[in-house]
Amino acid sequence: MVRIAQLGAGRMGSIHARNAAANPRLELAWLVDPQPAAAVALAAETGATLADLDAVLADPGVKGVIVASSTDAHLENTLACLAAGKAVFCEKPLDLDLARLVRHEAQLGDAPLFVAFNRRFDPHFASLAAQLRSGVIGTLESLHLINHDPAAPPAHFVPTSGGLFKDFTIHDFDVAAWLVDEPFSEVFAFASCLVDPMIGELGDVDTARVILKTAGGKLVMISNTRRSGCGYDQRIEAFGSKGMAMADNPLPSTVRHWTEAGTGADALYPGFVSRYASAYAAEMDHFADILEGKAAPETGYAASIASLKLAEAAARSAATGAPVRL
Repeated sequence: MVRIAQLGAGRMGSIHARNAAANPRLELAWLVDPQPAAAVALAAETGATLADLDAVLADPGVKGVIVASSTDAHLENTLACLAAGKAVFCEKPLDLDLARLVRHEAQLGDAPLFVAFNRRFDPHFASLAAQLRSGVIGTLESLHLINHDPAAPPAHFVPTSGGLFKDFTIHDFDVAAWLVDEPFSEVFAFASCLVDPMIGELGDVDTARVILKTAGGKLVMISNTRRSGCGYDQRIEAFGSKGMAMADNPLPSTVRHWTEAGTGADALYPGFVSRYASAYAAEMDHFADILEGKAAPETGYAASIASLKLAEAAARSAATGAPVRL
């Protein structure tokens, strides 16, 4: 077993700590949180010992660190762990400031750093990616990415989130870059506040449509909303020269019924925790592969830079009403 530590015991930290503790190749030895009292229950559940960051950095037995601290601490924590010789699993985003990330290219560019863009590890999306690469629908020409939250976030989340494009659409930008085999050259975005006026009052938007275009003309359309009205809606449609492929919403149950009133089926998953449970577990298995020298990080510094560039371009386009060339 490879000895690891984790920074952060919040919502994402709880997911990652439980997956690390359940992974037979990993030993979650240390758990660090700026509010230790809030981490006591998670430490007891996972078998980790509460510690401070200095203890983790000084422990030569710790080979890897999961950075699930607050977003504004991700980059600082990651740099500290890498400097101490630890491989890093960092919850996305690595940072919200593109210029700051660019300044740290020397430390991060070739580092043992995995930035957790979890949707690449979803089995449904991964199967779609494999089919596209097999050529079953010919040459990919366009994508439609649907990413709809079930309900708006709480007010306290919005000011520190980085905004819709950096917090939410960032996943779609990474998926688009993963599935399309050409770099994007142009971004156009419309955005509105249609779900909750509070979000607009805090300077953000909650509904957006983004179009990405490659130099070769391939198109990606991204649909985002903070309120679907029907659950956590996560779909991908791919259109190629020989046909189309689709990753539909998986349901908790495949059971359906038919009566005179019509057809009934299970509801969509209520949120990301349950919808992407298998993806989060697969991410942790990938980190174990990295620590054992069996794999290079699927997504790291380069993926973070690419998605953040698109997020900042989309924000500029939405603010100006004009396309942004990259």
